[in-house]
Amino acid sequence: MRWSIMRGLKGKKVLITGGARGIGAATAKRFLEEGAKVVVLDCNEEELRRIEKSLPSLSGTISADVSDAEAVAQAFNKLDKLLGGLDVLINNAGISAQRPFIDITPEQWRRMIDVNLTGMFLVAQQAARRMLASDGGVILNMGSTNGIMGYPLSSDYNASKAGVIELTRSMALEVAPKVRVNAICPGFILTPMQEAEYTPEMMRDFESKVPLKRLGRPEEVAALFAFLASEDAAFITGHCFVIDGGEIAGGLASQ
Repeated sequence: MRWSIMRGLKGKKVLITGGARGIGAATAKRFLEEGAKVVVLDCNEEELRRIEKSLPSLSGTISADVSDAEAVAQAFNKLDKLLGGLDVLINNAGISAQRPFIDITPEQWRRMIDVNLTGMFLVAQQAARRMLASDGGVILNMGSTNGIMGYPLSSDYNASKAGVIELTRSMALEVAPKVRVNAICPGFILTPMQEAEYTPEMMRDFESKVPLKRLGRPEEVAALFAFLASEDAAFITGHCFVIDGGEIAGGLASQ
């Protein structure tokens, strides 16, 4: 193991949405290595079957669309049976797309907001209710550097992630002191979703603008999730943590 175990994660009950691949799957692996009990939620049943095989020590998987309030409520009923409680929510599920602002249809806009913002709200609300009724917990929402600064061809995605950041701050004020809430805002992390959107040439161009001269890895984001969920981060709430290799320090990615 390349890292030190974080304090206070062993035995914790953890739900990871969008957890079947990419950052979510890397985070599931990391929390299992920390000794946590992990359930993965995802809308892709094929990917869920795949992660069940690759991570057999999962406490279970749940198939659900986070943008559907009834599906989320049913998913949490299943979670209650699988874990008997919840200590940590990794609120990671999301979608992205590259398209000009003037071409975005109302249906595309609604779907982006429904998954990335409304879905974040629905899942966090179910989690917070349970945590507030028990011994507390930690909610970590997936933001993005796109929610902090402007990027072309991503207006709907950028708006959804800016909403996540403000949702996080507001939640943190209301559910304290029992529940801590933070957001993680990655820059360009090499995941299957990114590989599907960008050509190798586009990725090389982006790499050249990042001060650390490379793209991020899912396991690096997973490590930040583990820290913020742990007792080592016990006095941290209401903030957005950027992990981007220096990408937005000087606005390089927008040039």
